Amino acid sequence: MTETIHVLLADDHDLVRSGLKSVLRGHEEFSVVGEARDGLELVKEALRLKPELVVSDVRMPRLSGIEACREVRSSLPATHFLMLTSYADEKAVMAAIVAGASGFMMKDVQTSELLEAMRIVGRGGKTLDAASSAAVIEQIRKGSVISEEDRIAQQLSDRELKILELIADGMTNREIGEHLFLSEKTVKHHVSDILGKLGLTRRVEAAAFAIRRAAQHPPE
Repeated sequence: MTETIHVLLADDHDLVRSGLKSVLRGHEEFSVVGEARDGLELVKEALRLKPELVVSDVRMPRLSGIEACREVRSSLPATHFLMLTSYADEKAVMAAIVAGASGFMMKDVQTSELLEAMRIVGRGGKTLDAASSAAVIEQIRKGSVISEEDRIAQQLSDRELKILELIADGMTNREIGEHLFLSEKTVKHHVSDILGKLGLTRRVEAAAFAIRRAAQHPPE
């Protein structure tokens, strides 16, 4: 027996959510466990319900679907996102992928294609429709695809990025503080935050991360 995929639907238009629920009603492999009308509600409901699949609009009030995806995925990596949009936007497609979305589809896609995409993403796979694939290819052609290290580093502030760079240079907290005119205690707090955001536990791992990232951006 196929395991049920629990689904959270997120869209600021009631009609869209109702339409999706109507489509899914005849397919027992899907179970709609919750709904959200904006990005903040999406995050709250996802953290509460822990669904396997979130089907979300890209643009929503208070918090975009992409930003909500990034926040939920940082806490619930087993929750997968299929993003829906009304028109193909190469920057939105890439931003969704960078945020951790596993699928991107146009809202005017055929019902059968949407259901198949939901099956794929809900079970941990990845998929893009033709328009979204073309957008990704265009970004690749432009050289706009970012590395995994750059994606993770987007969580860091400018000051944290500078401290990370100095860690890679082998500086101690005291030396970093003197260089940036910060107290050693403040630097220690920043280092702790940096390790947490990068998902690391040791200073040497942060240094290695920074060195790998720097190697991807050699000076011109």
